Parts: sequence; C-alpha cells; structure tokens
Amino acid sequence: MGEGIFDLPVEKQIFYAVLGFSWTVYLWEAYLSYRQRRTYRSTTQVPEELWKIMDSETFEKSRLYQLDKSNFSFWSGLYSETEGTLILLLGGIPFLWDAAGSVMIRTGLGSEYEITQSLVFLTLATLFSAFTGLPWSVYNTFIIEEKHGFNQQTLGFFLKDTVKKFIVTQCILLPVTSLLLYIIKIGGDYFFIYAWLFTLAVSLVLVTIYADYIAPLFDKFAPLPEGELKTDIEDMSKSISFPLTKVYVVEGSKRSSHSNAYFYGFFKNKRIVLFDTLLEDYSPLNKSGEPQPEQPEREDTSDESKAKPKNKKGCNNSEILAVLGHELGHWKLGHMVKNIVISQMNSFLCFSLFAVLIGRKELFVAFGFNDSQPTLIGLMIIFQFIFSPYNEVLSFCLTVLSRRFEFQADAFARGMGKASELCSALIKLNKDNLGFPVADWLFSMWHYSHPPLLERLRALGSIKQD
Repeated sequence: MGEGIFDLPVEKQIFYAVLGFSWTVYLWEAYLSYRQRRTYRSTTQVPEELWKIMDSETFEKSRLYQLDKSNFSFWSGLYSETEGTLILLLGGIPFLWDAAGSVMIRTGLGSEYEITQSLVFLTLATLFSAFTGLPWSVYNTFIIEEKHGFNQQTLGFFLKDTVKKFIVTQCILLPVTSLLLYIIKIGGDYFFIYAWLFTLAVSLVLVTIYADYIAPLFDKFAPLPEGELKTDIEDMSKSISFPLTKVYVVEGSKRSSHSNAYFYGFFKNKRIVLFDTLLEDYSPLNKSGEPQPEQPEREDTSDESKAKPKNKKGCNNSEILAVLGHELGHWKLGHMVKNIVISQMNSFLCFSLFAVLIGRKELFVAFGFNDSQPTLIGLMIIFQFIFSPYNEVLSFCLTVLSRRFEFQADAFARGMGKASELCSALIKLNKDNLGFPVADWLFSMWHYSHPPLLERLRALGSIKQD
C-alpha cells in the first residue's frame, strides 16, 4: 500500500497541509468568481426594478468592466497561487535567507547579526514581489482601467509612483520590523505582550500621521475653499458633536477617475478628506472638454440649466453632505472604535499563539530551515501559513460585520433627513465607478464588505421590496 499523508514525518504533514489549504482557498475563490462571471454574462438587460435609476448604456458598460476585472483577477490569482507553490516546493524561502546571509558575509557580518540579516531578507523579498507584480499592475492600470476610462496616469508617472511607494514602504517597514524582532528577542516570557503593545502603538502612529505626512508624498492635499459646502459640512459636524478641525480636497484625479471620501484622526482632532473626483464642482474630469452623450431636451430652459454640462461626474453639495452623513454615522455609532478593538483583540490572540508555537522546530523544518530558527521566518510561517484557516474565517466574519455597519450608517444618514440625497449619491457613485448592481448571492455574501446597491436602496426606502 502507498504511503499516506499521516504516515509522513510531522514536518511533511505540516508542509502539505499548508499547500493543500492554500489551493483549497484558491479553488473556492475561483468557484465564487466563476459564479459571478456567469452573472455578468447572463444579465445583459437592465432588471425591471432598476429601470428608473440606470440606463442600458451604463448597465452594459459596468457589466463589461466588471467582467474584464473578474477575468483579470482569475489569471492574476492563478499566477500568484502557482508562484507561491513553486516558491515553497523549490525552497525559495530558505534560498532567499541564505542569499541574505551571503550579503552579510560580504559586508563582514556573521550569522549572529540575525536582525540585520532579517532586514536584508525582507528587502530582497519585497524587491522580488515588486518585480513579479509589476507586469500585472501595469496591465490592470493601462489595459483594463484605461479601456474603461478610469486611468488618468502616464507610464512615467506610474513608474515614478511605484518607485516612490517602494521607498516609503521600506522606510517604514524596515525600522518597524527591526524593533519588533528586537522586542521579541529581549522580551522574555512575556515578549508577546510587549510585541502586541508595540504593534498597537505603531498602528496608532501610522493612522495619525498618514494623511498629514505620508499621503501628501503621493497626492496633493488642499483645504476645501470657503463657501457653502464647507459651511454646511462644519454645521453638520457640529450638529452631532463631531470634532472637525479641517476639510481637505485630495487631487485623486491625476491617478484615476474613481472617487472616495474618508475621515481620520483621534480624539478632538478629526479631519475629512474628499477626493476631487467626488465633488461635482471641483472635479477636473468635468472640465476636460470630453464630449458628453446627448441627452433628451427638457422643457426647463433656464439659464441655470443651460449652464450645467450634462453627465457631470461626482455629486452635488447636498449629495456630498449625505455621503458624509453616512461616514459620520460610522463615527457616531462607534464603528471605528469597535473595529480597532476587534483588530487588537485578534492581534493579541495571534501573538499569544505565536509565543506558544515559535519554539516548535518542526515548523521551521517543514519550510526548509533544518539548522536555524530565525524569528522573522517564524513570524512569516506562523502568521501567513499556520494561521491561514483562522484568517479566512475571521475575514468572512469581518465582512458580515462590515455590511451590518454599512446598513447602520445608512440608517443614521436617513435619520438626519438625508435618505433621498444618499440614494441619489449612491446611484451616481455606482454609475461613475461602473459598479454592477446585480450580484450572485454567494459571491456577494463572501466578498462584499458593502451591501449591493439594490439592498442599500431598499433599506433607505428608495425601492419598494416585492
């Protein structure tokens, strides 16, 4: 009889279990994507309940865009899974660790400088990931996004941006990693508590400084000019005691025509950031002079209606206020705090389990480390591979929770009297971003952290349920 997996040494069992679970997850994701692509291909006409909010031209554009994105995701996912499998089977991780050791020897440093070798390993690994991922990123940006009218970048800008992102990432990643490894090494029996507290402090610092010091390295931030919109935003913030200090407009249009808005900051120092593509009156996309599809003539021939270009992208002021009402609802209902608490509870649990598992030699042997047990490699093995089943379950639970939070934030905006404006904004944003309003129920349940458009409109009372 042939040798079964349970007859193999424990390290081999661990290795094949990791590979098997990884491919199981990939095949599950591929199946879900297949179901959704089937929906894209079969739903070629606007459903009856959407006739009033979506025209057939926009529906077809969104269908083709999402179908292209899904096909791209399938092939890029297959490549990523194959690459990861080959790296494990061919011993890519120990090979890269040895390569980092060779670099150390050339600089006169020995294996006792484990933290330095770990940083060299991390640099080599991120360089490899950047180079192998670059063709996929280029294709996504300059083929798919370009084809459907979203990309606003030149190749030179894209490459410069990529290099800048890599440098900034390394400037953050390497010092943080070196300090984390040092804490783990000197922390004694309770190192996992100190490591967790350190990662908590780092995450809070990064959230605090990101929009002020990191994001401006890539995009231009400018204060929202004085005017009706700014005054209304400030008044709405005061009405719910939101401690707003500044409102910024970020120049997102130089990269993409997709739109977004968010707020950040702790305690009494909150800032709101609006993408220029979200603002109907500020978006350069409405001033590009691109030809707009002809619209049926209306009886309204006032000067105001003549002055407004047709098919503007973005939202008007009342719709922007409704979107912000939704975002402020997340704050008022404590969603941000709840997410932080859940994240940190998970982080503490993972570090606690890491403390239990880090001494298990068979975990290192399973991945080709027979003679050494580097702390960074242990972090990678345990957090990325051993915790993978747990991470999948947690991700699904957080998706379910996120959808619940989104409905609650919509209800908060409705309570502020902005239901109709929020519905209008959601429809516009769905159109501007070519979101497809029809989803396979299983794909939607597993992936959508935000409820589909129809579900949100029904909850807001815009569309009556059958």
